Amino acid sequence: MELAQETQSALERRIDMAVPVSEIEKEVESRLKRMARTVKMPGFRPGKVPLKLVAQQYGAQARSEAIGAAVEKAFSEKLREQNLRIAGYPTIEPKEGAGNEALEFSAIFEIYPEIVVGDLSQRAIERPILVVGDAEVDKTIDVLRKQRTTFAEVQRPAGDGDRVVIDFTGRKDGEVFEGGQAQDFPFTIGAGAMLKDFEAAVIGLGIGESKVFDMTFPEDYHAKNLAGQGVQFEVTLKRVEEPRLPDVDESFARALGIADGDLGKMRQEVQANLEREVKRRLQARVKEAVMNALLDVTPLVVPKALVAKESEELAENARRDLETRGMMTKDVPVEPAWFLEQAERRVKLGLVLAELVKTKDLYSKPEQVRALVEEFAQSYEDPSEVIGWYYSQPQRLAQAESLVIENNVVDWALANAQTQDKEVSFDELMGQAA
Repeated sequence: MELAQETQSALERRIDMAVPVSEIEKEVESRLKRMARTVKMPGFRPGKVPLKLVAQQYGAQARSEAIGAAVEKAFSEKLREQNLRIAGYPTIEPKEGAGNEALEFSAIFEIYPEIVVGDLSQRAIERPILVVGDAEVDKTIDVLRKQRTTFAEVQRPAGDGDRVVIDFTGRKDGEVFEGGQAQDFPFTIGAGAMLKDFEAAVIGLGIGESKVFDMTFPEDYHAKNLAGQGVQFEVTLKRVEEPRLPDVDESFARALGIADGDLGKMRQEVQANLEREVKRRLQARVKEAVMNALLDVTPLVVPKALVAKESEELAENARRDLETRGMMTKDVPVEPAWFLEQAERRVKLGLVLAELVKTKDLYSKPEQVRALVEEFAQSYEDPSEVIGWYYSQPQRLAQAESLVIENNVVDWALANAQTQDKEVSFDELMGQAA
């Protein structure tokens, strides 16, 4: 059995293999003999079928299996010999023009790159800071009030923040365009559901009044046939409802889960929850900054096979997300190619983090995992039940272990980089999806 290796690119490898035909024939004969012990054929007792008939029936299968086993063995031996870590699966190709004495094949595959994490000592990483005080609690309570807004009908012209009901007809070049007509259509002015120019035309309109106005759709409007086009709308206002915010009283506190309606307890609960959320968002920002710094100082070429696999998984996640929203993915094709850039970043980070964890001993410790799970549980009514839920299933606990490892990497990076504390505003932090 002969093997040869060639380097195709930075991570791609090619191994040529020559398996003697004599070895293949011996393996085929051995497999057929084993089959003959149990194979069943009409007119013969089990184990008494002539080997010649077994060969006629199962010879092709035995030969295919023998060749596959020989190639796999040769390939595995070469990988062990050169200590190569294969990424993905190899492509096995028969070589043309091979002789009669040997079957020749080539295995083409990618290997994992050698990773040397770069020097962070000269990197500056900003660490955002925000202390939760009374002002932040007040803003959060105001948000909670707005989430519980009710609407009451009023007899006045429409204004910003009102919920209105209208009839409208839109025409392009004098013809009603698709989707340009509706009856008893509700929307809230200022909520962003309608274009600003459309909302501006409704503001000030009295109940029962109609208005005709011209409008130009934005260039990036989702309906391509209307993007950048001028149209004319006719709108009739039929109903106006003004928003009513709940008072901050005992009833409001009970709605937030404070059984006795105590406003002091409510503020304490809001502050505790807010501090946890602020901490989570600050940590997410720091983690993102650390990951960016690690990628910047560690140039890395990653196996295409791993990127392809990751993009497939991201596409599948997107499909499932669409389905949970009630959309049929056969009507909305999701292509893995859309996620290639994101997939490459995830693969790079995964490899860099794995190398750091191994070389710097940043594995999770049981006490760290326990502390993180307990922190998660604090935002629930029965923390002990949540802790039990995590520890009842290994895969749930594995998620917490992964987060602990990421936190360990962040702590290591901050200890080895130049850090700078920077105050951030409450509005800016909470406006960012984390």
